[in-house]
Amino acid sequence: MIRINIPGWGDLDIENIVFDFNGTIATDGKIPIEVKEKIKLLSNEAKVFVLTADTQETAQEEVKEMNINLITVEYDSSGKGKFEFIKNLNLENTVAIGNGNNDLLILKEAALGIAVIGDEGLSASAMKNADIIVKNVSEAIDLFLKPKRLIATLRE
Repeated sequence: MIRINIPGWGDLDIENIVFDFNGTIATDGKIPIEVKEKIKLLSNEAKVFVLTADTQETAQEEVKEMNINLITVEYDSSGKGKFEFIKNLNLENTVAIGNGNNDLLILKEAALGIAVIGDEGLSASAMKNADIIVKNVSEAIDLFLKPKRLIATLRE
């Protein structure tokens, strides 16, 4: 578990970190090596889940050897599928990281929602439902590997 005390926000006890795949950790279905390495580090501190409708059909191959849980949701109702999955986790101990319209519910309902702009863009709806917006997923992961960044952003 990752515990971070954020002045004015409170204690954030993170047990689960949920990532969207395409547009968030992967671009055109491929995860950069640097991102894979950072997620491996993060998986030593919390349970890591990757949710995907697998638009590019590359997720299984891309996440092997990463010590994460890959969850595939229905393509036509991926937003609902992602939300149904995280409802089974303890939401107050869950972080959601995504970029698309189908991520807006998980960004809104998780204890902390982080929207990623990335190479594939960021939907306005996802942005409106996030607590933090970052330029890329590497920056999102660094918020937990270097928690003073998270504190600096969220403290009141």
